[in-house]
Amino acid sequence: MPRTTTETDLAAVLWDMDGTLVDTEPYWIAVEMELAAAHGGSWDESLGTDLVGMPLQVSAAALRDRAGVRGSVEEIIELMIAGVIDRIATRGLPWRPGARELLEELRAAGVPLALVTMSWRRLTDVVLAALEPNPFTVIVTGDEVTRGKPHPEPYLRAAAELGVDPASCVAIEDSLPGLASAEASGAAVIGVQAKVPIPAAKGRSRFPSLAGITVADLRRIVAGDMDDRLPDD
Repeated sequence: MPRTTTETDLAAVLWDMDGTLVDTEPYWIAVEMELAAAHGGSWDESLGTDLVGMPLQVSAAALRDRAGVRGSVEEIIELMIAGVIDRIATRGLPWRPGARELLEELRAAGVPLALVTMSWRRLTDVVLAALEPNPFTVIVTGDEVTRGKPHPEPYLRAAAELGVDPASCVAIEDSLPGLASAEASGAAVIGVQAKVPIPAAKGRSRFPSLAGITVADLRRIVAGDMDDRLPDD
C-alpha cells in the first residue's frame, strides 16, 4: 500500500533518462539519420523531433514507414540500440547540467528514486554503469511495459513498485510524450528544456536545466508551488 505522506513530503522522484538525466538525444538522432542513409531512405528534422520520447517500437516503425529503413520493428530497434551504445562507448556519456548534482543531493536526503525510460534494459544498464552506486531503487524500461509513454503506465508502475502515491512524487521529463505520461499519472511534473520546446501548461513547472535545482525546490513543487523559469510562449 502507498505510504501516507504529509502535504509537503516528497515521497519519491521519478526520472526520465534520455534528454533529462543524460544528453543522449543527439546520439539517437544521429543513429536514425545513419540508418536512413544506409538504407537509401530519407530523414528530416521533423521526424527526429516527432520521435523524441516515444517508445522504441513507435520510433522503429516510423523509421521503416517514413524513412525507408528496411527490416522488422524488432530488427530496427536492435540497430538503434547498438548504434547508441557504440556512441556512448566511443564518445562518452554526456550528462545534462545539474542532473548528477541533484541526484546526489536526493540520495543524501534519503529520497527514493525511480528511473522511468523508454530505452530498453540493455541500454539503460550501460548508462547506469556510469552511476556507482546506482541511486535508483526502481527501474522501468520501455521493453518492460505494455503501454509506453505517453500512456501513464510507466510512471504508475514506478510509483507502485516504490509503494508511494504518484501525487506525492515529482517526475522530471524533457519530452512531450514523457510529460503527458507523468502528468496523467498524477505526479507533480517538471519539464526540463532539451531537444523539443516545452509549452507552458497548468500545473507544469519548467526549467531550462537542472543546474542549481535543489531538493527544497522539489519539495515546494510537490506541495503545489508551480515554478516556471522558461520565457512565455
